[in-house]
Amino acid sequence: MKVLSYMPGWKRELCNEERILAGLGASTTGANDVPHRLRRHRSEILRAQYVDVRELRICVGTWNVGGRFPPSDLDIEEWLDMEDPADIYVIGFQEIVPLNAGNIFGAEDNRPVSVWEQIIRETLNKNFSDKSRFKCHSDPPSVSRFNPSDAALSMEHESLSGSDNDSDGELQPLIEQDHNCRLQDKTDENFEAFPEEGLDQRVKRKRPEFVRMISKQMVGIFLSIWVRRSLRKHIQNLRVSTVGVGAMGYIGNKGSISVSMFIHQTPFCFVCCHLAAGEKDGDDLKRNSNIEEILRRTVFNPVHTVGMPMRIHDHERIIWLGDLNYRIDLSYERAHELISKQDWDGLFKRDQLKRELRKGCTFDGWFEGVISFPPTYKYEFDSGSYVNDESKSGRRTPAWCDRILSYGKGIRLLSYKRGELTLSDHRPVTAVYLAEVEVFRRRKLRRALTFTDAEVEHYLLSEDNGFFEPKIR
Repeated sequence: MKVLSYMPGWKRELCNEERILAGLGASTTGANDVPHRLRRHRSEILRAQYVDVRELRICVGTWNVGGRFPPSDLDIEEWLDMEDPADIYVIGFQEIVPLNAGNIFGAEDNRPVSVWEQIIRETLNKNFSDKSRFKCHSDPPSVSRFNPSDAALSMEHESLSGSDNDSDGELQPLIEQDHNCRLQDKTDENFEAFPEEGLDQRVKRKRPEFVRMISKQMVGIFLSIWVRRSLRKHIQNLRVSTVGVGAMGYIGNKGSISVSMFIHQTPFCFVCCHLAAGEKDGDDLKRNSNIEEILRRTVFNPVHTVGMPMRIHDHERIIWLGDLNYRIDLSYERAHELISKQDWDGLFKRDQLKRELRKGCTFDGWFEGVISFPPTYKYEFDSGSYVNDESKSGRRTPAWCDRILSYGKGIRLLSYKRGELTLSDHRPVTAVYLAEVEVFRRRKLRRALTFTDAEVEHYLLSEDNGFFEPKIR
């Protein structure tokens, strides 16, 4: 696994500040006179002072909609877990359009995108007229392991929950887009980097609680990310990369859309994919190959900032979602027998993705929550029954095709479940996470550079092993 080789700007700034403080104290104590243990303790305290850690709630949803056009009144509240709203919503679709030859090789059909976005927008914002009903995870700082000072907490709270001077419409940062699917231009079309021109004026006046950061379509794959308005200004360096692994190995009927972003000072990556289908022998190896191709070919365009993440594993927190298409290695009859008994453990023992995770061949080091719900594929459309064709050639053994995984420290799974929407032959899946983000307090660092020699000496030689903050004039 690739080791992070970059150092974010705030860490370089903090290292410089440590050297400055050591230099200021040299006239009275000498940096070399301070024991190694004390210098290390000083460094830890410095980081505790200038780096705060808080948690954000991230709701991730994936759904293969089977090429079905959604009704405008489709209720997706349960799928998006709106009982306890999150700070960030990462919503991925597969087969947003039918995967026929016209859509794969012809002009991309983006008509469903606006409909899905309107459904998402209305769902996320319709219950926020009474904001007292909902907890906002991004505004107040969470309890930090660093125990920052009350003054710092007050400053950070103000920066997150203060008035937003941006216009009331949805604003999104400029995104540098990658072009990885050379044989098919359509994989790089329909990339939403700016607000819609025709947003309803009433919606603008209401200042919606959630705004869209990015939407991107590649043939049938669609990824849309929405955040609380108060969090939007703390998301930077938003970039996207698309990889097609379908027809001819490069067409976008199968593949991935990946988004890289910094939330405060922590780099996140979200990958939405649709992998090779099929339940014949060897089809699982095609899916493994798709994953390796996505990891190899996903490259985020470099920006002028040195040390920016370039590939998926350069990020500290990664979430992978989509129709991974892994199947259950059981006969049609045996799988239905276990489903009738709700023996999910018995089924899960024969799940192909679980086997790959255990072997470490694919998704080595990744984590998936415990599956305690029925297989999400394959259902009759608009029905609660699995497909039961008389012809054995038309049968599909039920499987957990739709999955969500995470990678990296500082991310904790709260729930993993499926929804019961019947529009498609798949059921949607939802994972809710609490993810740590590092918040660097630059103002306090700048003020710290006004220390006098006496204050630095007192700071370096303090025997206080708890949180110590010298007075700043």
